[in-house]
Amino acid sequence: MFIYPRIYKKMKRGPQVILPKDIGMIIAYSGVGKDSVCVDAGTGSGWLTVSLARISKHVYGYDVRDDFLKITKHNVDLVGVDNVTLKNQDIFKRIDEKNVDLVTLDLPNAEKAVKNAKKALKPGGCIVGYMPHVEQVKKYVESLEKLGFVDIYTIESIVRDMLVRKEGSRPSTKGVWHTGYLTFARSPIL
Repeated sequence: MFIYPRIYKKMKRGPQVILPKDIGMIIAYSGVGKDSVCVDAGTGSGWLTVSLARISKHVYGYDVRDDFLKITKHNVDLVGVDNVTLKNQDIFKRIDEKNVDLVTLDLPNAEKAVKNAKKALKPGGCIVGYMPHVEQVKKYVESLEKLGFVDIYTIESIVRDMLVRKEGSRPSTKGVWHTGYLTFARSPIL
């Protein structure tokens, strides 16, 4: 069984969360850091929002559901990060922030949010779509290509727990395997 870091054990869960294995990939592949401004669309329970806030300058969390935003607010307060602004707003209509370093999209029909994400990103900024089905990835990638995004890259993060015992070691037969596909792209540098 995977042991979550203490921070995730304490946080409340409502809707499905982005797990630490995928959060790590988002942070590593996007290149966000202490000077980064991020937009997290589809905050859900806020696990990604909180993780980004712990390492970046500021995070704007968007969700259309009040109940999800309340869970995210609870988790933001629990962890004690003060660089998060939560918005009950539909990113399919607009993203207020401009010149951001990262936009994450964890929502159905993410391909429909790509145009607004592009307007929010600075040149060379990263967009990440988190989708459970490969058919969604295809639509999302087509939208990225149509809008001129570059360096489009899709991965799946699979973590295997290992049983290490006196009598021998082997992969565990339990664990979380597929959670979602991560598709990264960069806004073109003009």
